[in-house]
Amino acid sequence: MVEAARQEFSERGYGATSIRDIAQRAGVSLSALYYYYKGKQDLLVAILEDGLDAYFSACDAALAAAGDDPAEQLEALVAATVRFRTEHPVKSSIVLTEGRSLEPEHLARYRKNEARGTQQFREVVERGVAQGIFLTPYPDDARRAVIAMCNAIAEWYKAEGPVSLDELVERYVSLALIVVEYRPRAVRRAARGT
Repeated sequence: MVEAARQEFSERGYGATSIRDIAQRAGVSLSALYYYYKGKQDLLVAILEDGLDAYFSACDAALAAAGDDPAEQLEALVAATVRFRTEHPVKSSIVLTEGRSLEPEHLARYRKNEARGTQQFREVVERGVAQGIFLTPYPDDARRAVIAMCNAIAEWYKAEGPVSLDELVERYVSLALIVVEYRPRAVRRAARGT
């Protein structure tokens, strides 16, 4: 039922999808669907929570493997985000577009989860700036740019296209490091006093 709702919301949008469409796609009766979910709002909440949980799990694992270096942490977050957006385009699309369809009692929790994603990037960028390896004078703008470019991948990337996933990850990691003005030599020189 959740997968049927995910597909319907992805294809039609939350507003244009009826509970009957979801039941039909899932091959269940309306009464069976209502037994598990009160309505399509509950299905949307389940879908968004599933998508965010999967995304944060990927990011947390990548960060744990990256160590303490902000450049490596940014690389890990970008790589995890790019991989998630390309490997789970439907989950990504719904997470990125349908939060606006949540009713107020669910919206606050969703916004808190969104803020968690932003905070992961913010902490890494701020730490890199504080350590002098990210030289951007605009850390908040740099963070927003990196997140936006990674999120947009879900809208255009095609696995059968001319760019492999590994190549795309490398490109986006490079772009992210350029945006934050990554300068490892500046730190080594400062440490030597030259």
